[in-house]
Amino acid sequence: MKQRMLAILLVLLTVILTACGEEETEPFTIGVIPAQTEGSMEGAMDKLQTTLTEALDREVSVEVYPDYNGVVEAMNYDNINMAYFGPLTYVVAHEKSGAKAIITQLIDGEPFYYSYVITHTDNPWNSMEDLLDNSSDVDFAFGDPNSTSGSLIPSIELQDRGVYTSEDEHAFNSVRYTGSHDATALAVQNQQVDAGAIDSAIYNQLVESGKIDGDQLKIIWESDQLFQYPWAVHKDTDQETIEKLQEAFLAIEDEEIWDAFGATGFTTATDADYESIKEAAIRQGIIEE
Repeated sequence: MKQRMLAILLVLLTVILTACGEEETEPFTIGVIPAQTEGSMEGAMDKLQTTLTEALDREVSVEVYPDYNGVVEAMNYDNINMAYFGPLTYVVAHEKSGAKAIITQLIDGEPFYYSYVITHTDNPWNSMEDLLDNSSDVDFAFGDPNSTSGSLIPSIELQDRGVYTSEDEHAFNSVRYTGSHDATALAVQNQQVDAGAIDSAIYNQLVESGKIDGDQLKIIWESDQLFQYPWAVHKDTDQETIEKLQEAFLAIEDEEIWDAFGATGFTTATDADYESIKEAAIRQGIIEE
């Protein structure tokens, strides 16, 4: 009987140790919103994956998702350990699953950016007022529906000015969603739309890199400053892992990684930094108060 009990205990111990080993070797998974089209981010994501694998001493897998909401749902269903969110998608993920902001990006030393509305230089409009004087002739573009600077903030501005309620109810000739900031910039540059909303940091990076021609575009509206995009971890992430991730991001000096996010560095972040975005999301009925 004793030998049988010992055999059972040994089997149980083997199962437990095997499970622990498997848990330790599972990849640390990171989901990334498509702030730019996926192809333009691929090389940077490979470098980031290598950097974080070394920092955590554990395999890291970084995946750019096809849309913003997919990253929120991946966190909500425990399919990822960490995510690169827009401010709006972060507050939604925090509300749904308790995601916790730990890192954000810097632009020239500051963790802020803006929403821009841009138009082609051939157009006569030099301000939002000029544009809206002719709203019935304007084809307008937002980015992803869940983007902060590409949708939430400019839609509130247009709503306050009485020209926009929804994609189907507005004073424009047409409204479309391009899916990403660089797609919006190219649509405006190629005169497929008359004006579009875009992240200021990504716009500036696209101009500096030559991916769009700044001489063909002009900024006609700028929002109040917005706190930058957060990197957030799953609510169950231990403090040691959080600290390793923060140290790794703060040490990054690779310009290809920075450029993928329109950044010039990284700094720490907390949930409190996104209070103004939370208030905007409540106002629009995206999350509950």
